Amino acid sequence: MTAASSDKTRQDGARRVIPDRLDGGIVRALKSWEALLLAVAVAIFTANSFASPYFLDPWNLSDATFNFTEKAVVAIAMAFLVIAGEIDLSVAAIIALASTAMGAAAEAGVGTPGLVAIGLGVGLACGAFNGVLVTRFGLPSIVVTIGTMSLFRGIAYVTLGDQVYKNYPADFAWFGQGYVWWVISFELVFFLAVALVGGIVLHRTTVGRKVYAIGNNPLGATFSGVRVERIKFTLFLMTGLAAGAASVMLTSRLGSTRPSIAFGWELEVVTMVVLGGVSILGGSGTIPGVVLAAFVMGLVTFGLGLLNVPGIVMSIVIGAMLITVIALPILVRRLAARRQTTGAA
Repeated sequence: MTAASSDKTRQDGARRVIPDRLDGGIVRALKSWEALLLAVAVAIFTANSFASPYFLDPWNLSDATFNFTEKAVVAIAMAFLVIAGEIDLSVAAIIALASTAMGAAAEAGVGTPGLVAIGLGVGLACGAFNGVLVTRFGLPSIVVTIGTMSLFRGIAYVTLGDQVYKNYPADFAWFGQGYVWWVISFELVFFLAVALVGGIVLHRTTVGRKVYAIGNNPLGATFSGVRVERIKFTLFLMTGLAAGAASVMLTSRLGSTRPSIAFGWELEVVTMVVLGGVSILGGSGTIPGVVLAAFVMGLVTFGLGLLNVPGIVMSIVIGAMLITVIALPILVRRLAARRQTTGAA
């Protein structure tokens, strides 16, 4: 083989390899769960625009974001926790307890900065309590947070009973009702900022790699020098803080506090996380997937609301979505394994 023919062969090989890699990357992206969620979001958006003549109004679209931004902020933090192999089912109760504390402080004359600090502080304290029980005492997080879900919500009911806190300062309403620019609400901007920071941390830092390692093999991560318990404790703290922030925005938007506030939100938050492609068993998932899942759920609930669908039907839809996204990957893996077995035979 001459030098010229050898050079030509290398050039031809290069021309073959590079497009194959590009095609592979594009195909993987198109086959990803995030691409499917994006297609579903577009389909739901289109269906809603035909179903109601009021859907495409800019202010109605802005109102649609209030259906999911507060829950989505918690879902971003919850995604880290689930990827690490843990879960927090007390987030809705943390919101209720933080809101109750803010309401009591408002009745005592505390101003807006103090109320925000109290809401975030209660969220951090609840997250720390969950984290200590799980990481220091080795208790299962699902058992711990089911218990603290009843504990935190029970404290709110004991404190308030059938009463309502509603004497909040006028400027406190901005966090849940204010707009940064035109129809762009503060809540939406805050959610997108949290998602951006969460995406960078999870996908572009060593902390994110450690979270994935813990979720895949906590024992192996420990022997690799990862401070597993410390990271898990921090993730519980961040989830509690996110619930505190959601409590500030929700209480501000409603302008009042009842012990039943955010009731049932833990189901919707977990649904967002799992629908976003985060494995309930831990070790996999992405922040973009959770963001897209939040928009999908927001569009679904807002569209059903425009059609005057009862709330109980929305609960059925959310429950069906949760069951489907948990069962679908298992069924797909079983079907693939069966095909491989049949092909080998």
